[in-house]
Amino acid sequence: VQLQASGGGLVQAGDSLRLSCAGSGGTFSIYSIGWFRQAPGKEREFVAAISYRDRRRYYADSVKGRFTISRDNAKNEVYLQINSLEPEDTAVYYCAASGYYNGIDIVRKYDHWGQGTQVTVSS
Repeated sequence: VQLQASGGGLVQAGDSLRLSCAGSGGTFSIYSIGWFRQAPGKEREFVAAISYRDRRRYYADSVKGRFTISRDNAKNEVYLQINSLEPEDTAVYYCAASGYYNGIDIVRKYDHWGQGTQVTVSS
C-alpha cells in the first residue's frame, strides 16, 4: 500500500489542523495506520494510531486530549485532527501502515510509510 500525507502548514499556537493520510494500491482496511512525527535533530516519535481490527486508538501521552485519529475505510483515508497546536508540535508528520492490530505504538511494526507533511507552529 502507498500512503500520501497532506494537510500540514504554517499556523499559530492555539490553531487547529486536520492531517489526512490517503492510501492506494492495496486493501487499506486491513492495515492499522499510525501517525509519527520528527522534529529537527530529534528521533521520529509515535503520535497516534488506529487499529484495523477494532478501531482501537492509541495516543502518545504528549498529545492526549488534543489529537484525535479517525479513519474512513470507504475513502481509504485516515485523519489526524490536531487542536490547540503548540510550538512543540512543529515537525514533519508521517503516516504509516502496519499489518499488526495491537502494540501499534512502535515504529518497527510499520512497513509502509508516506512522505510526510510539514507542520510549523509559531508562537
